[in-house]
Amino acid sequence: MFSKDTITRFESLETPFYYYDLALLRQTLAACKAASAQYGYHVHYAMKANFNPKVLELICKAGFGADCVSGNEVKAAIEHGFDKQQIVFAGVGKSDKEINLALDAGIFCFNVESVQELQIIDDLAAAKNTTARVAIRINPNVDAHTHHYITTGLDENKFGINIWQLDETVAMLRACENIQFLGIHFHIGSQITDMEVFKSLCLRVNELQDWFENHGFTVKILNTGGGLGVDYHNPDTNACCDFESYFKVFKDFLHVRPGQEVHFELGRALVAQSASLISRVLYVKNGQKKNFLILDAGMTELIRPMLYQAYHEIENLSRKQVTDSQLTTHNSQLKYDVVGPICESTDCFRKDVELPLSHRGDLIAIRTTGAYGEVMASSYNLRDGIHHVYTGD
Repeated sequence: MFSKDTITRFESLETPFYYYDLALLRQTLAACKAASAQYGYHVHYAMKANFNPKVLELICKAGFGADCVSGNEVKAAIEHGFDKQQIVFAGVGKSDKEINLALDAGIFCFNVESVQELQIIDDLAAAKNTTARVAIRINPNVDAHTHHYITTGLDENKFGINIWQLDETVAMLRACENIQFLGIHFHIGSQITDMEVFKSLCLRVNELQDWFENHGFTVKILNTGGGLGVDYHNPDTNACCDFESYFKVFKDFLHVRPGQEVHFELGRALVAQSASLISRVLYVKNGQKKNFLILDAGMTELIRPMLYQAYHEIENLSRKQVTDSQLTTHNSQLKYDVVGPICESTDCFRKDVELPLSHRGDLIAIRTTGAYGEVMASSYNLRDGIHHVYTGD
């Protein structure tokens, strides 16, 4: 991913920064578009993964819809040119202000996550003398077999309507005069790499759409959410997800009625590999039991490893430019705890990372940070804001 010219360019830049490979992003978007188009599927980009303006511009140009989880994400989608009829609005805690904003914008659909929310949307739509289109987000109790912090489809999760609440839900749907029921929505978690999980989801979706139809509702939309994982361990060899296999699971196991639309909400799979966090070594601390690389980037720039033990490949770019013959044969590799400058003991990207013998000023790349990287950055410790570098414009 990093050419010699790119690394040379980095040497003169202030760190830390997010580096975006826009050519790789375009390639990924094209692969997803081609794979989904085979079956006529609709893909909405999950904006929570990354709302960098250039990223949004390319995704919109590629013809994707937008999956939003806040009123400001709805506004950003519209401002960046996404078709309002391709914007869906999910989220377990939509405020009245956010619902009103989306109603005024005339978005395609609300993904409703509770019976109470259904009532509130109906009341707010009635006050505007309009109709809100909704899909009911159902908690299917399907185990995504991923980190417990990023599962969303089990009974103990806060998201969606549980199956035992469906009778109450359809009663409310019948009572709501300003609601148009479009279909059913699911999202069971993130970073799912086992395709059998999506097969299990399909089987549950089939059961639940039968249930709705047996209760007199026409299901026009099947929205299966997202969750497709990426390869954090091999960002170069597996830079693009296997979208073909992913969408084929739904083709093979989802029972799609004539005239039904199938929708997806992919985020990480589209953007994760397109960015790296570039940092510099501030200090090297060598101890008897531990060696530390102290970087100028920390949990304020990338919190995923500290928040849910996420793995990222870490590379010393400066040492990549040193040939093997230039490396000393003794102690040419060391294990380091790669840490940041923040006044928190949890400010550690990875422990015992084997790297070339590293020095103050070396450039370090933390890979696969295009999803849930920049968007989760903070100014804790009164840190400077993060900036960006792009190639492939």
